[in-house]
Amino acid sequence: MTVGNASMGEMLATAVPMVRTLNLEFAEVTAERAVLRLPDQPDYHNHLGGPHAGAMFTLAESASGAIVLTAFGDQLSRAVPLAVRAEIDYKKLAMGAVTATATLGRPAAEVIADLDEGKRPEFPVAIALQREDGAVTGEMTVVWTLRPNG
Repeated sequence: MTVGNASMGEMLATAVPMVRTLNLEFAEVTAERAVLRLPDQPDYHNHLGGPHAGAMFTLAESASGAIVLTAFGDQLSRAVPLAVRAEIDYKKLAMGAVTATATLGRPAAEVIADLDEGKRPEFPVAIALQREDGAVTGEMTVVWTLRPNG
């Protein structure tokens, strides 16, 4: 998504300081999928030498936010996207760079239809965390809502 001359990555890095702090890289952001990468950075390692769980959580949550803003950016004049809750499962040891791939759990049109009916829709975003060798090291679900303005 591009708004004016700013890409989604640039917008999130400006609006969300933690994105800048972790040096998150935006590989792909569409309304169907967002792919972000956490580079291997010793300052954010855990006691095993891999990325800290908090850094991976932030990576995954940021990927979910990127897809939500892209899919529902045209609704921002009437609703604000908010994360409601999140659950993460760490499955394998992550070492090196980690990539988060987020996908919407409900079609955007359904969510917008709920908003049109005056509802406050909730919808899940699923995120897979992967090492560079492709192994899935974690899975996260963030439930988002579009809170109507006013």
